[in-house]
Amino acid sequence: MEETIPWSEYDEDDLDATQRAFADVLADRAGSWNVDPLSTVLMPAPRTPYRRLMAYLDIDGPERDRGVLTVGCHFDGSTVRGDKLHNQDFALPRLATEFALAATGDAVAVANRAADWFEAILARPLVRREWLHAGKAYAVRYEYADTNRGLGEGFEDPLAPPEVQERLAAEGVVRGRGRINRSGLGEPDRAVHVRGNRPAP
Repeated sequence: MEETIPWSEYDEDDLDATQRAFADVLADRAGSWNVDPLSTVLMPAPRTPYRRLMAYLDIDGPERDRGVLTVGCHFDGSTVRGDKLHNQDFALPRLATEFALAATGDAVAVANRAADWFEAILARPLVRREWLHAGKAYAVRYEYADTNRGLGEGFEDPLAPPEVQERLAAEGVVRGRGRINRSGLGEPDRAVHVRGNRPAP
């Protein structure tokens, strides 16, 4: 992939008037969002393998420096399609997910639809479930509290209780492979609110 730039910065020669109108709406709306501007990325059409303007947002897990979700949209001048994106080639999924967006119209209208969509995703209650041993998290799972949909997880075998390490070894799981079999861990020890609306107690 070539150089990427935040939504609020672009070389005008890279975008036509329609694309600039789309990008400007996103940049203006994103100014009030609680996100790092460097997490908002604009990729001019000639620099993408899809030949469409791409705008995406990385949602990170604070304190653990971990990418949780990449959502973004492809804009062809009249239609915007958005969804969870692959975090390396930024392709839309073959099958639409619960994050899917599709809208057609003029650049300003579809950019506002896209901005509404990004805002709705950012507002969802994202939490980090943690399993602790000796005061340290050996397993984490990022999920939306409204649906319990998992977005990312991690496992650090050396921090796990001996009985969990022994069970993983008996099951032939090497260092947990960074994955969690949540049912095998029981209930998490704590839930940390990451972003979005706070879930009901």
